[in-house]
Amino acid sequence: MNSEFLEALKDLEKEKGIAVDVLLEAIEAALLSAYKRNFGSLQNARVHIDRNTGDYKVYSQRTVVEEVTDDRLEINLEEARKIDPRFNLGDVVENEVTPRNFGRIAAQTAKQVVVQRIREAERNIIFEEFANREGDILTGVVQRIENKNIYIELGKTEAILTPSEQMPGEEYRHGERLKTYIVEVRKTTKGPQILVSRTHPGLLKRLFELEVPELHEGVVELKSIAREAGYRSKIAVYSKDENVDPVGACVGPKGMRVQNIVGELNGEKIDIVKWNPDASKFVASALSPAKVVAVEVWEDEKVARVIVPDYQLSLAIGKEGQNARLAAKLTGWKIDIKSESQMAEIYPEYDTFEQNLDDIEFASNYSLEDQELLEDYEDESQGRSEDK
Repeated sequence: MNSEFLEALKDLEKEKGIAVDVLLEAIEAALLSAYKRNFGSLQNARVHIDRNTGDYKVYSQRTVVEEVTDDRLEINLEEARKIDPRFNLGDVVENEVTPRNFGRIAAQTAKQVVVQRIREAERNIIFEEFANREGDILTGVVQRIENKNIYIELGKTEAILTPSEQMPGEEYRHGERLKTYIVEVRKTTKGPQILVSRTHPGLLKRLFELEVPELHEGVVELKSIAREAGYRSKIAVYSKDENVDPVGACVGPKGMRVQNIVGELNGEKIDIVKWNPDASKFVASALSPAKVVAVEVWEDEKVARVIVPDYQLSLAIGKEGQNARLAAKLTGWKIDIKSESQMAEIYPEYDTFEQNLDDIEFASNYSLEDQELLEDYEDESQGRSEDK
């Protein structure tokens, strides 16, 4: 070993990102293993590599004792003080014992150990890089598909998108760029294992933070998320600044911000509602695009009864109960939806429950079909009123 060897290690440091000291310590451990295997397995020894010249030396180590029981491991005080008068009991005396032909044997024995240490160091670097990014979003390239698992290339390593974390109906192609959410980073014997998701609500949150500067800056706060990946999501947003419309900020000019996110999620519908500290108003908002007549709440049980026009009942409940289910997740309240005619049968005087909800603000990225359906409902309702 010489200065050229040290230069090679420095180049390796730049290429792999592994500190020279880490590599030298790995090589010293490898040389010690080689020495014990071939020359002195029963001896205490250490190997030292000069950090300036690259020269290496092997030293035997013997402990200073009063009475020697094994001269390979111990030395009495009198002999130790012949070497150096400053030695005392318990000190360690070192003598150089570097074999003449040690270089060739050491190189052969140390090769695999050094390579393994380099691999371990690389794995640790990768693990530390991604361990702090749990809960973050990353972009990778679909590398391969095995047993329905999607392997995504992330440069020096890869992430795994398991079937349970894949969006329903979403197809993945080799070479496709994909945004995913880091769920967990595990340390394994084969290196770090990065588990990612396309269904986690955190993905939606991070996408909005990327698209909406007001969220990133803290001007707008994302209070809660309810998501059924691949189908529909609802988010509740709020701003302490009265001059900032949180819903408008998330929708963006001409709806561009939310449309970018919808495109990234392959058409998943997203409803954006304004969070309100008043539970009745928040529950009513959460059921958008359905219009709400009144809301009755039981604070202790966190139960809300919502009254909607008859023609809005199916829209409020949603297909297979999806709209009501998402609203319940978003608000954390159990929601019971009743039409006006149903309430009239139960409570003929139900009008006393009505609350003024005129100031509730709704915003929704519902589909064109939903919009047409809502307009049809409104037209029918208007026609019935004119007939009367």
